[in-house]
Amino acid sequence: MTPGRLASDEMARRLVLNLRLPRLLAALMLGMSLSAAGMVFQMLFGNPLVEPGFLGVSQGAAFGASLGIVALGGSALAIQGLAALFAFLGLGLSYFLARRARFGGWVLRLVLAGIAVSALFSAGVGVLKYLADPLRQLPEITFWLLGGLSSATWGSVRAIAPVVIAGLAAMTAMRWRLNVLSLDDATAFSLGAAPALERAVLLTAAVASTAAVVSVAGMVSWVGLIVPHFARRVFGADARRALPAAVLLGGLFAVICDDIARTAIAGEIPLGILTSLIGAAFFIAMLTSRNVKDAK
Repeated sequence: MTPGRLASDEMARRLVLNLRLPRLLAALMLGMSLSAAGMVFQMLFGNPLVEPGFLGVSQGAAFGASLGIVALGGSALAIQGLAALFAFLGLGLSYFLARRARFGGWVLRLVLAGIAVSALFSAGVGVLKYLADPLRQLPEITFWLLGGLSSATWGSVRAIAPVVIAGLAAMTAMRWRLNVLSLDDATAFSLGAAPALERAVLLTAAVASTAAVVSVAGMVSWVGLIVPHFARRVFGADARRALPAAVLLGGLFAVICDDIARTAIAGEIPLGILTSLIGAAFFIAMLTSRNVKDAK
């Protein structure tokens, strides 16, 4: 669409400004937030297979959205509000259970607590799906769980933008500390870090930005898992370079996937399905590639 036509065609202008632009911005924030959060989680927990929903965040958001659909009529405000609320509740429960656990180190306790909380929320989603109206509410829950940005508006973009910007700013500003915080507590402390406090700040920033975008886009998998891997393979394991690269690549990946989801067929493909398909294909390609050296 040419700029001249956009300026003269009122319908085209409204289409771009009211539909395409907010969806583009939502896709950018989605990919950037999930990728940055994935990088933070993988480095803090020393596990390359974790992703932003690791501490019950994504499953908590899924339960909150399902509850909003079943109990509160499925309004956009109810779905987004409850999704964000239960995403933070998932983090809080994981932290509480990890503090109460009597064995293992802090990282292990947090991992186990996250698994337990995710399982609880998954069971809750199953109960809500069983109770939902099969003709109206159940399809809505199913499509939300598949993920997508078809409902993105300027209102939803304005609602999540402050949280996303603040979370990304905090993670980017502290990327210098990620290398130190990826070490054990004693070593990190000897290098001048305050491991507990700094990890808490990074986890809060990662979870907050993840909760914000998930509340609008639904469950979008693999972005926070595959993009950090790709960024480390290409730019090295140093978080000072890898995290900004993951942010940029994640935003680009989400925008491309959303464009394909919107235009590939007459009916829109759920974004979560497409990101899982493309992400898994990239992951397999990286596992079998001999052309890219392992990050040192």
